[in-house]
Amino acid sequence: MYAIVNINGIQTRVAPDETLDVARLSGEPGAKLEFDQVLLLSDGEKITVGRPYVEGASLTAEVVDHHRGEKLRIFKFKRRSDYRRRRGYRDELTRIRVTGIQS
Repeated sequence: MYAIVNINGIQTRVAPDETLDVARLSGEPGAKLEFDQVLLLSDGEKITVGRPYVEGASLTAEVVDHHRGEKLRIFKFKRRSDYRRRRGYRDELTRIRVTGIQS
């Protein structure tokens, strides 16, 4: 069983008991979250596609922790003009564990 869910504007494929990193969500570690924007639901042999969302379907998840992703480096360069700029950033992420998919 799996589902495609809209989490923070990003379509994410999830399965029960899966742990995944998503953009920072509110909630302390251990908090329960529910997402009701399910775009597609599959139970093995039957696939249900929503228009735009599947009615009555939802996803429950638990916040595991908050952390920062790996550093991404941005380097701008123009040849022969002595122009170099180096920047970088780290995304704020939330690790969630999917506890169930209700159809």
